[in-house]
Amino acid sequence: MGLQPLEFSDCYVESPHFRERLRAHEAELEKTNKFIKELLKDGKALVTATKTLSEAQQKFAHSLGGFSFEFIGDAETDDERSIDESIQEFAAFLRTLEEQREMMARNIDETFMKPLDRFRRDLIGAAKEAKKKYDKETEKYYGTLEKHVNLSSKKKEASLLEADSQLEQIQQHYYELSLEYVCKVQEIQERKKFEFVEPMLSFFQMLFTFYHQGYELAKDFDHYKTDLHLHIQNARNRFEGARSEVEDLMNKIKKNPHEHTRTTLFTTEGYLYLHEKRTGPFGSSWVKYYCTYKKETKRFTILQFDQRSGGKIGDEDAFIVKSCTRKKSDSIDKRFCFDIEGKDRQSVITLQAITEEDRRQWMEALDGKEPVYLITRNNSRKEGNMQLDEMGFNILKKCIHVLETRGLNDQGIYRVVGVSSKVQKLVNLLNDPKTCAELDLDNSLEWETKTITSALKQYMRNLPEPIMTYKLHSEFISLTKSGSPETRIKPLHSLIHKLPEKNRELLGILVKHLANVSDNAKQNLMTVANLGVVFGPTLMRARQESVAAIMDLKFQNIVVEILIENYETIFGTVPDASVGQSETCITLSSNRLARRMTQGTRHLRSRPIAVYNFAADAEKGENPNSMTDDTPSGSMESISSHSSVTTTSSNSNSPPEQARNHVRASIVHATDGTSPSTTPMVSWFNLSSTSQSVPSLQFPSVTPTSEEFPSGVPNLKAKAVYSCEAEHLSELSFKVGQIFENVHTSREPGWLEGTLDGKTGLIPQNYVEFLEH
Repeated sequence: MGLQPLEFSDCYVESPHFRERLRAHEAELEKTNKFIKELLKDGKALVTATKTLSEAQQKFAHSLGGFSFEFIGDAETDDERSIDESIQEFAAFLRTLEEQREMMARNIDETFMKPLDRFRRDLIGAAKEAKKKYDKETEKYYGTLEKHVNLSSKKKEASLLEADSQLEQIQQHYYELSLEYVCKVQEIQERKKFEFVEPMLSFFQMLFTFYHQGYELAKDFDHYKTDLHLHIQNARNRFEGARSEVEDLMNKIKKNPHEHTRTTLFTTEGYLYLHEKRTGPFGSSWVKYYCTYKKETKRFTILQFDQRSGGKIGDEDAFIVKSCTRKKSDSIDKRFCFDIEGKDRQSVITLQAITEEDRRQWMEALDGKEPVYLITRNNSRKEGNMQLDEMGFNILKKCIHVLETRGLNDQGIYRVVGVSSKVQKLVNLLNDPKTCAELDLDNSLEWETKTITSALKQYMRNLPEPIMTYKLHSEFISLTKSGSPETRIKPLHSLIHKLPEKNRELLGILVKHLANVSDNAKQNLMTVANLGVVFGPTLMRARQESVAAIMDLKFQNIVVEILIENYETIFGTVPDASVGQSETCITLSSNRLARRMTQGTRHLRSRPIAVYNFAADAEKGENPNSMTDDTPSGSMESISSHSSVTTTSSNSNSPPEQARNHVRASIVHATDGTSPSTTPMVSWFNLSSTSQSVPSLQFPSVTPTSEEFPSGVPNLKAKAVYSCEAEHLSELSFKVGQIFENVHTSREPGWLEGTLDGKTGLIPQNYVEFLEH
């Protein structure tokens, strides 16, 4: 079990369990901070002490191998598991390299030390400062609260009202600060997975470059490196999506905290002051306890807890409530009081709530004898008029027909959003039986692809219940948290057939369409992983908005990915009735696997990686009122469902810079005039979405085999199928359709050499197609 999510609603209750979970997060950050400090110290030893290089490297490997990431939630995704295991892989490489005692100090400071130290200082350091501020405000708030509850009810009404108002302001400020601190702590816990591993990738690039035998090790590491980079990219993209959801939820709770109360085992819970009678000169005192009450069993528990230190005082006390009576104001010198009579209790227990509203809630839960105003909380979702009926099926089919007729090759389909006013207009027309039948969506001038896709997503979001139902939500999530990618297909197959018939039929229509979209990923750039990010929250939203539900978004995406990858099997056949969710599953259906293999994914290390991520606000420049999508940016083909099959996304039309993030592998050569084919090289990923360049760890490779080059024949002509802009003098810039002469193999993995307009240079191998000669 990893770190438990910190729910925003718990910031308003501040239960002992919440404080314990928060302390666990803080301890994990401190552990990470100490570990990074030690790692940086070891790194400096490598730079300054070449004579003790072997000893320092052994210690570094030992420290690295002893560290593992904690995760939020109760399970890891395949991506997170791979990232966690990568630390052990790195440590194993270091132990092997220890045998080599050559110098390796060059460039360690820039590519490893500074990024890691920057992460520790800027992010973990910021969390520490936030904790100091949070602790200071905690002390201030509870000090004020102690004074407030001790005010006598005999004071003037104006004084009491003023005191209530002051407490409310201080309380609101404290709760907002608590929400922001909880958000920051969890964000850093998620960020460290990739913020730490990416500098580590850079460090390993240098190790392999400067060690004489690094070349042989690099060949073995290359395939793993490619998979790891995909896992990191997927983790980053899913983090971006989850972060936006978390921030939205936090803002909603700031505005209406009582409308987002988290469902718990108890009818009500919170802090109350217990009137304790004592012998001696003081007579009695009011002691603060954390109390819970469960209406079904009438069980009331009290626990003394110091909120400042975060520690329990004594053991929990519990009893069965017999009756509850509101305390008369003139019978006690305290406000907000009520009495509880418990079974097997000789005396009545007098309790004081924090506010009048708080007392009303307790009185309501305890069935108080005096009349109380019931508190209504509206947790329902605004649904509109969308229904999963014949009209809904017509809407879905009508939109899909048009999209598959003219929109499958549109770049960023389902990623680029339409103008909100146009989308809402289309939704209204589709939802009206009179206008829907006569609506002509084929008119591309009036109804753009992005308008139709946005309307389709909005229709599914506005259904009273998600297509994959609340009832089966936990089973879908649990399925992806266990086993391997291959063992999840059969259980998911069985689970899909537990859906109501209408839901399964509509889901089948949609998934078939998404499979067609992913089959055209080479043109539209919407891979299976991208579609999973878009449709996971739409098809599988949780019943209640919470941080825990947001952390499960990554598992929802995986479910959608598996459905798309295995459409024919899951929706075209009847599941085996004897199959359990833990049983080994079938592999990819042969026909979809064959189609995927024909896209040229046989040798990962022989191809440069090209990825384009569409920003949701791609058209804000021309459509300032366009609405923002609620899904994160795209990623490379996910290996969550099938790590052995990877699709390389490319850009055929070179979209505007403001609408994409261009990630391309470029070869960096020496500039001393040597030939590109003989110069030692280091490959870098230019990640425009990050603050630093991360090495791709593409190492020198042998000349491509006959399987990687058409018929093994050099000196061919080739045609550019994607545009490319050179990032080094040794590369060629070209546009779609240009013809290269004298194309032949290069010693650089994933690259060809050819001549264009009299200039010879490097060409990405998967950017061209060979012409018959």
